[in-house]
Amino acid sequence: MFDKNKIKKAVELIIEAIGEDKEREGLRDTPERIADMYEEIFKGLYEDPRIYLKNGFVEEKHQEMVILRNISFFSMCEHHFLPFFGQAHIGYIPNEKLVGISKIARVVDTLAKKPQLQERLTSEIADMLFEEIKPLGLGVVLEAEHLCMIMRGIKKPGSKIVTSAIRGGFRKYASTRSEFLFLISRGKDEFDG
Repeated sequence: MFDKNKIKKAVELIIEAIGEDKEREGLRDTPERIADMYEEIFKGLYEDPRIYLKNGFVEEKHQEMVILRNISFFSMCEHHFLPFFGQAHIGYIPNEKLVGISKIARVVDTLAKKPQLQERLTSEIADMLFEEIKPLGLGVVLEAEHLCMIMRGIKKPGSKIVTSAIRGGFRKYASTRSEFLFLISRGKDEFDG
């Protein structure tokens, strides 16, 4: 489980290792603040996002595409422990059940709150939703900026990583996949004004 005291001690060591004074007024409470922050941003390690998909379904004959765009998410790159953040776009074709849209956003949020890779996060969201809501088809696209590419290394602000995962009818039928991709990309200009 989460060990706040170990985090605090580790941060104190980092402060000392970079040549700073851990007792300096501006840094004195930093280990506590970082421990609190880590407890919040890594809470997905201790939660099962499937709980959000156990109920909240509506029996409905609707078998047309449902899309939830621009779901903000924040995660922590497991390679450098720097944030990556962006938007998830998820579409599915119900199989006689509609899931509450807030449930989809909660799944994204929970899976993002742990050390992650964007590629893995994309697949985890797709696999979980496909297994739990059993849609006829499903598509997940994540667009994110990675601070490990912006503030260190290659230093390319504004660059975005785009990953996708396609399941069921979205994979089988090019026209369904194209409709989904159109509605989350070029189509947003038409709907967003």
